[in-house]
Amino acid sequence: MKQIAQVLLLDRHNRLLIYLRDDKPEIPFPNHWDFFGGHVEEGETPEQALVREVREELGVDLPKWEFFRSYDCLTGDAYPNTKNVYRARVDKTAKALTLREGQRLVSIEANERYHFRFANILGAILEDFIAAGWWPQAVDNSPAKFVGK
Repeated sequence: MKQIAQVLLLDRHNRLLIYLRDDKPEIPFPNHWDFFGGHVEEGETPEQALVREVREELGVDLPKWEFFRSYDCLTGDAYPNTKNVYRARVDKTAKALTLREGQRLVSIEANERYHFRFANILGAILEDFIAAGWWPQAVDNSPAKFVGK
């Protein structure tokens, strides 16, 4: 089974960076939203593939990442594969990055995810990621409000 390395890449504001795949009928899931990453090449580890793919797709070097989960994708994709999913952060915003593959790059909050049509099982992976508490919560720095008489 083919191995794939993908990252749930968070920007400096804890927003998820995703990109819109090209709208070409010859590619799997054209015009769907995707996470960064790709195929693990022969002789590579999933972590090496992750770093290489993010560098190719965004021009960013990932200094660190965390393994989240592996998913065996036996149906619903172009071919059976194992998706090795990671979490990482970049100290940039979507506007400060240059997308080298795909149509458009955006960053989203967790509650915006329902407005995007994700490729294959990525929507389910994102739901697992959120349910597991891996999407950092925003810190409320507003002053506490006094409620009383």
